[in-house]
Amino acid sequence: MTDRDDLVTYETHGDVAVIGLNRPDKRNAISDRFVEAINDAVLRAQAEARAGVIHGHGKHFCAGLDLSEHSEKPLFEAVKGSRRWHTVFDHIERGNIPFVSAITGAAVGGGLELAASTHIRVAEDGAFFALPEGQRGIFVGGGGSVRIARMIGPARMGDMMLTGRVLSASEMEHWGGVSYVVDAGQALDRAIEIAARMAQNAEFTNYAIINALPRIADMSSEDGLFAESMVASLATMTDDAKDRLRAFLDGRADKVRAPDA
Repeated sequence: MTDRDDLVTYETHGDVAVIGLNRPDKRNAISDRFVEAINDAVLRAQAEARAGVIHGHGKHFCAGLDLSEHSEKPLFEAVKGSRRWHTVFDHIERGNIPFVSAITGAAVGGGLELAASTHIRVAEDGAFFALPEGQRGIFVGGGGSVRIARMIGPARMGDMMLTGRVLSASEMEHWGGVSYVVDAGQALDRAIEIAARMAQNAEFTNYAIINALPRIADMSSEDGLFAESMVASLATMTDDAKDRLRAFLDGRADKVRAPDA
């Protein structure tokens, strides 16, 4: 046991690892020690599970950076701290398994940056989103200028930062930052349900989706199409893909049907 084990909870539901941010008295604000606890749990999930869920204990998902700690840092320490956030959140975004965030209450500042590093975001109807860095005299440092800007667009992100605008779950869904909006008390269950569904996918396909897609988005059209051909060809060569395709051709796999069918 380490001195940071109490900052996160970890449990498994079948092939799904469920990571709980466990600092509810601080609205799960992220400190340096907290970042390392999240990293430990994420790496454990990568080794033990096929999909993961991140949620917050208490009323809030995450209220962002622990400003009391940040205000005391010398310049270079702040730079190194930001880069550490980048590394840890990259373990989520471009690791071995897909992650779902279950968002309740506040997803503010660094909390929204954390949510943006997950692949699917489920928010309860009462959740809210903000980037108050402009009002705090600081700037996003956990990857938000890349992840959030690409998720909702730089103009909308700039609006949030410049004005302190607070968005509801439905507004963030409209902007493309939330995948599912659910009723109060349902975010975690829905996130686990979605993660369990993803855990049934071929491991290589999940890996390709979370690692190849964002890289292809950064490429030119021609480079992206070439990379797509390489990844698609590799995927069909795996034993898992061969078994699944054979099951479909033999009529042993479900066909895609309309939602109400």
